[in-house]
Amino acid sequence: MSDAASLLLAAEIKACCAQVYASDAVRLLVGESLHPGGTALTAHLAELMGITSDSTVLDVACGRGVSAVHLAQTVGCRVIGVDYSTANVAAARQAAEVSGVGARCTFVEGDAESLALEDHSVDAVVCECALCTFPNKPRAVAEFARVARPGGRVGITDVTSTGHLPGLEDLLAWIACIADARSVDEYQGLLHGAAFHTDVIEDHSGALIRLIDTVRARLVIGTAVLSPAAVEAAGWDLRQAGAMAEAAVIAVRSGDLGYTLITAHLP
Repeated sequence: MSDAASLLLAAEIKACCAQVYASDAVRLLVGESLHPGGTALTAHLAELMGITSDSTVLDVACGRGVSAVHLAQTVGCRVIGVDYSTANVAAARQAAEVSGVGARCTFVEGDAESLALEDHSVDAVVCECALCTFPNKPRAVAEFARVARPGGRVGITDVTSTGHLPGLEDLLAWIACIADARSVDEYQGLLHGAAFHTDVIEDHSGALIRLIDTVRARLVIGTAVLSPAAVEAAGWDLRQAGAMAEAAVIAVRSGDLGYTLITAHLP
């Protein structure tokens, strides 16, 4: 594939993921946080990273600002949220204002692989269930390191995969954003390649199963209460989606699919 074709494909993947995660349909199935563990796992991540009211935190792929607003409210830190979706950025700004933390939250449209922030300008970088979606992961992690101050920390929570996912090939095609999930070792390697030193690794695959169970329950409700026309308009194949969710639970329990928290720091 030529460089131009690769760039075009990467842009298409980013646009696709942004559109998916900005959609009302996905929020209906997954919830507002859009990641396993919700704000409880966000709070735990922040605690492990030592984020305080004096910290400036970058939330990469911030979505509609749920985590950023939560951190600003509960910790009192300043948060800069970056997201590829114009709609998400607008929704995040509104959420911060409504929640009374507009003065502590800044949301901008941007690309994780080319952050519009100055070098060494933040104390911590948070990236929840998003690194797996970035086409150029080494470049994104290098950007995390560039904008973090010396001694700064990074915290990621993300889908992990052994690469052996029988029965889930269709799911990965259906939700292209998780098709490039990596193993725990590979995520560590990405961080180490950008000069980060690992501090904590925790398995939170239970949170992924709980999220899948929530999706399955909502699919059942959708099947029962939505008209065929509404389902078709949403672009869902509810029967197929339910089968794939079941396959995902089996993959988590077998260890082929998981969800992991990693924190690291710069020297």
